Amino acid sequence: MTVSHCRRMILCAATAAVLGLMLPAQIAQAKDEAAGYPDRPVRLIVPFAPGGSNDIFARLIGQKASETLGQPFVVENRPGAGGRVAAEWVTNQPHDGYTVFVASSGGMSIAAAVYSKLAYHPTESFIPLAMISDVPLVLVVAPNHPAKSVKELVQWAKQNPEKANYASSSVSFTLGTELLKLASGMPATMIPYKSSSAMVLSVVSGDTTMALSSSAPVIPQVKAGKVQALAVTGDKREPELPDVPSMAEVGFPDVDIRLWTGLFVGAKTPPAIAAKLEKAFVQAIKDPGVIERLQSMAAMPSGIGSDEFRKLIDADIESYRKIVKEAKLKFE
Repeated sequence: MTVSHCRRMILCAATAAVLGLMLPAQIAQAKDEAAGYPDRPVRLIVPFAPGGSNDIFARLIGQKASETLGQPFVVENRPGAGGRVAAEWVTNQPHDGYTVFVASSGGMSIAAAVYSKLAYHPTESFIPLAMISDVPLVLVVAPNHPAKSVKELVQWAKQNPEKANYASSSVSFTLGTELLKLASGMPATMIPYKSSSAMVLSVVSGDTTMALSSSAPVIPQVKAGKVQALAVTGDKREPELPDVPSMAEVGFPDVDIRLWTGLFVGAKTPPAIAAKLEKAFVQAIKDPGVIERLQSMAAMPSGIGSDEFRKLIDADIESYRKIVKEAKLKFE
């Protein structure tokens, strides 16, 4: 055995001994950090204006989490660019557990898939803590449209390609409709709108053929008979629209986009603090009163924790990237 080899072995043994001594200390430090957390109010950053579903979700979950952790959870609204402004801002705050991001799939997994110069990554710049809820998209047409099913709509669009179009107010709705086009071979030109309400009203008025929208702005219009719902994305029916089939039921199982809202902290947040927040949020989301409130807003309560949520987001990103590539879409 050479001297240099002996030295390497001695150094390795010494390093191992030091690491063995450090590990319990690190564990103790982490426990101490979690034990004293939180000792002041926690900010819940909502990337949309007050009054919207994300804002309501944040206040609902924040109230329940404050009962568990003993400190107020204060909502702070930072709207802009579909959530991207707030996401970037959160990554530049201290990663200490006192800034929690209430994010949606549009500003996270979808943004990561469609914007090449995004300044953050949903699962690398953040720790996903828990998913609050998810919602399907609902395909609607005007009540007097000749198509009374998805297959009839596809057939009509193929026979009337110059008339076939769809309304969209976000990248999320565009991706969903383009996925349906890929799955069915249906032609349709996108017509942009500034809000989901305006988008749905364009279908009501007959200015556009169809829209694939989140359920909240659509359900009242469906129940009032102002639009007809042909299907909801995924393989499950929407409880608020029990007579409307899923895309899987009508022959398009791959049209499986659901939009989620979840809770995140910065990636360098101490693991013990992140775990404490995760536990409190999952408990809050599974509270019967919270579940009832979410369902009343046509949102499907979730409550999945950090590991499962991370896997879902990474899978979403890959799926959306595939749609963008196959549909040859470009977003600025």
